[in-house]
Amino acid sequence: MRRKRILFYNYFEDWINIYKVGAVSERTIDKYWLAHRHLKKLAPDLELGQITRIEYQKIINEFAETHEKATTMDFHHQLKSSILDAFDDGLINRDPTRKTVVKGKKPGKKKQKYLSEFELKMLLRHLHLGTEPNLDWLILLVAKTGLRFGEALGLTKEDFDFENQIINISKTWDYKAARGGFKSTKNKSSIRKVQLDWKLCMQFNTLLRDFPDGTPIFVKKRVFNSTVNNRLKQYCEELAIPIISIHGLRHTHASMLLFAGVSIASVAKRLGHADMTTTQQTYLHIIQELENKDNTKIMQHLATL
Repeated sequence: MRRKRILFYNYFEDWINIYKVGAVSERTIDKYWLAHRHLKKLAPDLELGQITRIEYQKIINEFAETHEKATTMDFHHQLKSSILDAFDDGLINRDPTRKTVVKGKKPGKKKQKYLSEFELKMLLRHLHLGTEPNLDWLILLVAKTGLRFGEALGLTKEDFDFENQIINISKTWDYKAARGGFKSTKNKSSIRKVQLDWKLCMQFNTLLRDFPDGTPIFVKKRVFNSTVNNRLKQYCEELAIPIISIHGLRHTHASMLLFAGVSIASVAKRLGHADMTTTQQTYLHIIQELENKDNTKIMQHLATL
């Protein structure tokens, strides 16, 4: 019996819908659909049953010409997962991903992801904080709490517990969708209570005194990530400090806590990371720097014995 001819990218599309949609986060799903678009462009006529090791390696090599190795590895893993299922289901006779060589273009110069404490103080003093919530208030909040952009947009007046100086994070705002709307947090660990310093608590208590209940504080019309980043870029250029994004303020917040001696576990909990591994991987350079300082202290102490 002749096996039905299936285009590889069509199989990958069906596989995403069957195994991934509803099982992983929307952010992860977006990455799979991006991989699908790349696959369709790279191999529009390749049939699932025609995939050999050489054909598969050609796809990975062509993708690697315009992407760094880490991105190419992610692309490979996404395709490989679907191919292994096709192999298990008897749709193909062998695993063409075996011994795949993952390449990639040379990494570009990485932008600085965080500001120093001095630079952050300059930025916060430069903000234009009026009597109504605006983007500058949003920047201040993210800098002092480390919230994700969507989490900050999803805040309503009821999320602030001014008596206990806490923000309750239980939802986010879908800023990528044209209509917006509340949606669930990135993961269960993202549902958390974030402590506020007394000054920020007083500022927002005054700001939100007459603000209506149930209404997103920072969403009057559709808010784009790029709009806030452009505002930040303008301020950073005016102050002659490194240009960072709104997500960079989250990195700045975490970096300052680590340099201040706050434990990785506490930083992970405050940021809403699923586990400490995420925090360790994201801030490895800072952790290594702190370890070097600790080693110096240890040796100095031992030398006095």
